[in-house]
Amino acid sequence: MPELSSLDIVLRVVLAAVLGGAIGLERELRDREAGLRTHLLVSVGAALFTMVSAYAWTDWQFSNEKGLVFDPTRIAAQVVTGIGFLGAGAIIRQGLSVKGLTTAATLWVVAAIGMAAGVGYYEAAFVTTAVVLLSLWPLRIIAFRMSARTRPEQGHLAVDLPAGASAVSVLEAAEKAGAEVTSLEFQEEGDRRRIDLRIKLGRGKSPSGLIDALTQVEAVRGARWNP
Repeated sequence: MPELSSLDIVLRVVLAAVLGGAIGLERELRDREAGLRTHLLVSVGAALFTMVSAYAWTDWQFSNEKGLVFDPTRIAAQVVTGIGFLGAGAIIRQGLSVKGLTTAATLWVVAAIGMAAGVGYYEAAFVTTAVVLLSLWPLRIIAFRMSARTRPEQGHLAVDLPAGASAVSVLEAAEKAGAEVTSLEFQEEGDRRRIDLRIKLGRGKSPSGLIDALTQVEAVRGARWNP
């Protein structure tokens, strides 16, 4: 069974930390739920689990005849399952929308990068990191520009009402103006009630037209659109 030198151990752990941290830094800069430290720790932990699984049993004697079978994949395989708990924690549901799926996916990929670094598969670790960073930044911009031409405009709409006022008239006016409400939240502030809506505008509709329609509602004191 092969043994790792101290230099090999340091190299693999540091490489896992650098590659995982690079992806985590991108998430940190975008203010996502899991950032630099989380991705770095996941990558380093996956690398260590892999090294323990593959190289930490040199003092053991294994024999198929005695039923002592060596399977270096057993511990490392649990990393794939265990990382699902962290990924689930990064996913947040807000009303009808779900956020954090991309961050959960990066945690899953970072674990794979750490495993590759831990087993010494450096080329795969570098290439995967490059592909992930490409998909998180340049590819994201390209995909957004391509889809922006066909998908409806979305944004947040804040509507001010008197305290205790019903939101029914606001929802009806928004629907008549060609807007689809995907989430709805209420906030009471003294004598004012604020409604925060996540809006998807219909094709050919504009935020200014929606605000004009809402200001015609008697109870509406003001409306603000945030992309």
